[in-house]
Amino acid sequence: MNNRVVSNRGRNGVVGTQNRRNLVRAQAAKKPKQRNIFEGKRPWVELVDGKPVNGPDLSCVVDGVKFPNPFVIGSGPPGTNYHVMKKAFDEGWGGVIAKTVTLDSSKVINVTPRYARMKSSSNQKEVIGWENIELVSDRPFEKMMAEFKRLKDEYPDRVLIASIMEEYNKDAWEELIGRCEECGVDIFELNFSCPHGMPERRMGAAMGQDCDLLEEVCGWVNDAANIPVWAKMTPNITDITNPGKVALDAGLEGLAAINTIQSVMGVNLDTLRPEPCVEGYSTPGGYSSKAVKPIALAKVMSLATMIKEKYNGGKTLSGIGGVETGNDAVEFMLLGCDTVQVCTGVMIHGYPLVQNLCAEVQEFMTQHDFKSIDDFRGASLPFFTSHTHLVQLQREAAEAKKAAKVGLKSDAEWTGDGFTSETESMVSN
Repeated sequence: MNNRVVSNRGRNGVVGTQNRRNLVRAQAAKKPKQRNIFEGKRPWVELVDGKPVNGPDLSCVVDGVKFPNPFVIGSGPPGTNYHVMKKAFDEGWGGVIAKTVTLDSSKVINVTPRYARMKSSSNQKEVIGWENIELVSDRPFEKMMAEFKRLKDEYPDRVLIASIMEEYNKDAWEELIGRCEECGVDIFELNFSCPHGMPERRMGAAMGQDCDLLEEVCGWVNDAANIPVWAKMTPNITDITNPGKVALDAGLEGLAAINTIQSVMGVNLDTLRPEPCVEGYSTPGGYSSKAVKPIALAKVMSLATMIKEKYNGGKTLSGIGGVETGNDAVEFMLLGCDTVQVCTGVMIHGYPLVQNLCAEVQEFMTQHDFKSIDDFRGASLPFFTSHTHLVQLQREAAEAKKAAKVGLKSDAEWTGDGFTSETESMVSN
């Protein structure tokens, strides 16, 4: 680990004086009135600066950075520019990860259409899968830096995370880190996991799947960064713990998982062309939405177990993959996640979704009498084991049940009300 101090960066490193902060915040546009977008069909709570106005406390401290709630906008379209990130903060998101930036956005050329959906066969309004072939930010780097500064001036106590990605070039990574830190961002998320676009430049998943390359780049970043760093892991690999361990051994504070799963959404049976179709052609993209949640949970479980066993729980984990309800998020937290990211869910339901997510987590906490997220984070991890152990447990349970069938010792013990159960207690098969 570098000599950086892992602290509440949002309080200690913002550009400008406190007076300037207050002035900018006072000049900012009025926050929109919050409302339940599900019109009473789902629990809802009002959020003020990301904090619920009532109910259990959802705040958490991750790598020294305080989040008002654990919900973070995942890197992608919901974090493309100042206006959408401001909207996220106003609606109450605990943190925002901007769309991935690189030094030279001129090399980034997106196409349209670039999304394709999979809908439920029983309800054509329900989206269960989402594919994208979208690249990283195509906006000028200087413009994104200016907007990072503006956001931190207006929301100095909110968590802004810079998702960054570069080629195999130490100077480029160091410049990218230095420039982003000047804007006051709180955390870095390293995009080692985008499954499509620019693999020929050894970027994204092409870097995250190569542990030797990953080790070197994580070392560069760890030496250069003065704020916490997370490595975003690709699921498109046999064992996700291998690159995860490489990143953490290099000194990074945490991991984020999973990014999208490489996919082909389907083929149009009328035109015989794959989707999403651009001038008659397509390319494999990244799959997300609720259909990927079981895969994401399995990867998260593996990483959380590795963190617990190899680092004594001293590293952090941000969970991603198919989260659309508070119960979805709770599952990730029960498997050891400190924060939970949402991207596709925001694209489908909108930024106010966070108010429902928070309310649903609060309901779960009230049901189990949990006072904080730390009370249940990782609580389900101990209940994973090997298949061999499952067989052993079942055998032992059967033997214990059989041994418990002691029956009656004498005829005087028979009762009228319990006659059938007493008979059963003496049957051997």
